[in-house]
Amino acid sequence: MANVESAVRNIAENEEHHEGRVTSVIEHQTAKIPSIVYLNLAFASMAGSLYIAAKTRKTGWANFVGLWAPSFMLMGIYNKLVKKPS
Repeated sequence: MANVESAVRNIAENEEHHEGRVTSVIEHQTAKIPSIVYLNLAFASMAGSLYIAAKTRKTGWANFVGLWAPSFMLMGIYNKLVKKPS
């Protein structure tokens, strides 16, 4: 475990590493979005999936919408990681 922590620390402290321009712009813009937005989007996709499955019986669409939840959660985690402390 100590090896992993030291490797992460070395990567974080590496001053030769520079992000690309597009990555910097994306991170700057997504850092403005509160993390709760991603959580709400994940719950909304789960609720939408349940609604589609129950009311329309279109299971393909219900699965499609329900699979958005992990993506929203992952974007929320990424958002937390890239936010710079103020």
